[in-house]
Amino acid sequence: MELRRALYLYENPLSIVKAEECIQEDKEYEPQTICEHLQYLFALLQNSNRRYIDPSGFIRALGLDTGQQQDAQEFSKLFMTLLEDKLSSQKDPYVRDIIQNQFCGQYAYVTVCNRCGRESKLVSKFYELELNIQGHKQLTDCITEFLKEEKLEGDNRYFCENCQSKQNATRKIRLLKLPPTLNLQLMRFVFDRQTGHKKKLNTYIGFGETLEMEPFLDQTDTKYVYELSAVLIHRGVSAYSGHYIAHVKDPQNSEWYKFNDEEIEKMEGKKLQLGIEEDLEPSKSTTRKPKCGKGIHCSRNAYMLVYRLKAEEVPEVDFEVPVFLQKLVELDNCKFEEWCVEMSEMRKESVDKGKAKHEEVKELYQRLPAGADNAYEFIPLDWLQKWLDESTPSKPIDNSKYLCTHGKLHPDKISSMKRISEYAAEVFFQRYDGGPRLKAESLCKDCVVERCRVLRLKNQLNEDHKTIANMVKVTVTSGEGFWIGKASLRRWRQLATEQLGQEDEFEQGDVKINGSTPQKEELLEEKREEDTETGFNEDIVCQHGCLCISESERRLISDATWFKLKEYFPTAPEFRHNQEPCCQCQVLEREGERNDALHKKMANDQKLALPNLFQDKNRPGSSWPQETSELYIVSQFFVEEWRKFIRRPTKCGPVQSLGNSHLICPHGGLMFSFSTMTKEDSKLIALLWPSEWDVIQKLFIVDHAIKITRTVTSEDNNVATLYTSEPELCPECREGLLCQQERDLREYAQATIYVHKVVDNKKVMKEAAPELNVSSSDPEDEKEEPRPEGENDPDFSQANGAPKRQKVSIQGQVSYQKQGIRRSTRHRKVRGEKALLVSANQTLKDLKIQIMHAFSVAPFDQNLSIDGKVLNDDCATLGSLGIVPESVILLKADEPIADYAAMDDVMQVCMPEEGFKGTGLLGH
Repeated sequence: MELRRALYLYENPLSIVKAEECIQEDKEYEPQTICEHLQYLFALLQNSNRRYIDPSGFIRALGLDTGQQQDAQEFSKLFMTLLEDKLSSQKDPYVRDIIQNQFCGQYAYVTVCNRCGRESKLVSKFYELELNIQGHKQLTDCITEFLKEEKLEGDNRYFCENCQSKQNATRKIRLLKLPPTLNLQLMRFVFDRQTGHKKKLNTYIGFGETLEMEPFLDQTDTKYVYELSAVLIHRGVSAYSGHYIAHVKDPQNSEWYKFNDEEIEKMEGKKLQLGIEEDLEPSKSTTRKPKCGKGIHCSRNAYMLVYRLKAEEVPEVDFEVPVFLQKLVELDNCKFEEWCVEMSEMRKESVDKGKAKHEEVKELYQRLPAGADNAYEFIPLDWLQKWLDESTPSKPIDNSKYLCTHGKLHPDKISSMKRISEYAAEVFFQRYDGGPRLKAESLCKDCVVERCRVLRLKNQLNEDHKTIANMVKVTVTSGEGFWIGKASLRRWRQLATEQLGQEDEFEQGDVKINGSTPQKEELLEEKREEDTETGFNEDIVCQHGCLCISESERRLISDATWFKLKEYFPTAPEFRHNQEPCCQCQVLEREGERNDALHKKMANDQKLALPNLFQDKNRPGSSWPQETSELYIVSQFFVEEWRKFIRRPTKCGPVQSLGNSHLICPHGGLMFSFSTMTKEDSKLIALLWPSEWDVIQKLFIVDHAIKITRTVTSEDNNVATLYTSEPELCPECREGLLCQQERDLREYAQATIYVHKVVDNKKVMKEAAPELNVSSSDPEDEKEEPRPEGENDPDFSQANGAPKRQKVSIQGQVSYQKQGIRRSTRHRKVRGEKALLVSANQTLKDLKIQIMHAFSVAPFDQNLSIDGKVLNDDCATLGSLGIVPESVILLKADEPIADYAAMDDVMQVCMPEEGFKGTGLLGH
């Protein structure tokens, strides 16, 4: 009330001028400031003819999102601060100090030293009292706890200025001054450390219609008796969703009103009624509502309480609205009245149309049915249903989509049509138009005959299916029979049905082939998918149009069985039992067999010539072998491709040449030194003995020979070892390669890292050492990478598969390709460890969210480290923190966490709350 009076006195000459312009030009008034919005809202609430006022303009001015629920208590604090700031520039002291005078109180933090008794006091202002309700049943108990004395002992001792040392002390809050309007905020939303989210306390709190605050004040002679003025209810069991309802008392006549969005309800008997909201609330709590005495209300949803200082006389609440605001309200009332008149006319017109339509339906409804011997027509059933719906204006009758290819009524569409009398049809087409008209003779006779024929054939097909299934089980006698594709025999019934124009679907396995097993069926699955695109018996036709040479794809059936199938497929390819397979395919097959034999012999010879290279045994290690002073370099990609051919010579093509060009820079120099060849660069290159190099030169075409030579010199009893390469090392390109590799480690995407959870502060022990050299005897393409956990996480939306990295050559820098290069080392997961897919540009906070889903450890309870380095910068990216692919991160949880999957349904939000960030409430 006092706030409304102060806002009416708020002065802004520009707003008055703008209001006058809107009145003269009959335009909608748009306030520019928060105070102007409140002025206009209060004026509309006081004198508008509308049932409710829409505050959308005010909401937009504050920058709030109506689709997101925010905390009402936080809004109250920020809005009061914003309003006080906006009013601070007013000249009128009543307007300038209205927030201070009406809502601001004072309390002091008082600390008393137990030793010397010195009292330290820190005075502070407050606009509301935040009361803890956990463990309490009455509002007065909450206030008592808010003011109770706290002991400062142990590590929490107080430094006394008088004693000049830390002493045991007591601390409490002492109320000094209370405002006329006292806001009490019940802390129903608390942070649950166990789950890492907010939760709502749905406990009952009793509060009276009057509140005596004298017992809680420090040394006062003034009576502080407050009357309950407003209650804000939060309906909902979750802290992240729900609905706000306000109950407000009229100070002039003491009547209570309930404000539920645009619904305003007057309470009966001038009493506050909260029972309806409490009874309808689907709370999970089984706590019964306690019995309340007279003048006491109990609520488990009350969120904010507003008490006003009791006055001896009822204040006058009616006061004049400023002239320019009253003109704006009158202009809005005129527009509202015009809208009401327009709506009334539209409603009357709609009622008149409805009555006319009702009479029409009443007139024709009894004459719709057609007698047995009377003429009739067909109209769409959905059109007739819409016509019966009085609220829907009827459209022209459209029968075109129910016609067959002959332009008549399709027999399959009969179920969508309604048979009505000719008289009713005549009235419909005269009033609503449309067409074509479908009379009794409009039913297509040709389609009916065809439909009957298809039904007969379908019945015959079911009988023939059983007959043929039995016939194929009989052994074919010598001198007769036809070749049929096994896939065609399985799906002949489906093909026949498709020819009949049916949409029925049959199982793929219509006929079980003799000798077939589940394993064979799995092997033929891909073949079946290809067969679906071929006609009957075309699956045994080779590319030259003859009988295929593969007998595993076909079988013999008797003449009787073939002729039975021929009735359904008269144009199918036909091959008698004595039909010779395709000569050209036989020639190609023999050539393929010869090639396979040559490849096997070639692989065997190369394996015998290079046994150690194939088995990855007796290789040059990290230190230079004493047996030789020379070693040769080849691409690791070449070695891997060659091993694939040796393992599977008939499946993989032979390696014809050795390409070392991508190991040499554009300047013709080498990009690797011996010290890195046996370490980080071992993934790219392989070291060969001289004897192996001699064999490779004979077996393959070599583009570049790369040799490393060791020279040992002795001078003055000092032995020096020198490593030289042919071609020589290119320092510039070597540096570029290192930079590129370092950049790759910082710019990866969808890479796998491992998180190991440390339990009970025990040192993490590897249960399995990493594989330094994967045995080449296992087929590489049969190895399967473990699926990283977290891929199926609903909050994790990255695609499967490892990233393909390919370097691009640019002037002055070296490029290389890693396609096809298998890693020589792989991380082996151990117990308590999980794999996660991450990218270099995601933040540590994002990683903690993934870890929360994988380990059920809240982000604030996670202590992460890598190689002894603590990771604590949540805003830093993984790349900047030195987390590279295959890294192992140690996770230490502060305390055990409950099962994440069993959390309450209030756990809906995983990301930190933004609150009112970015809104106008923080603009001050």
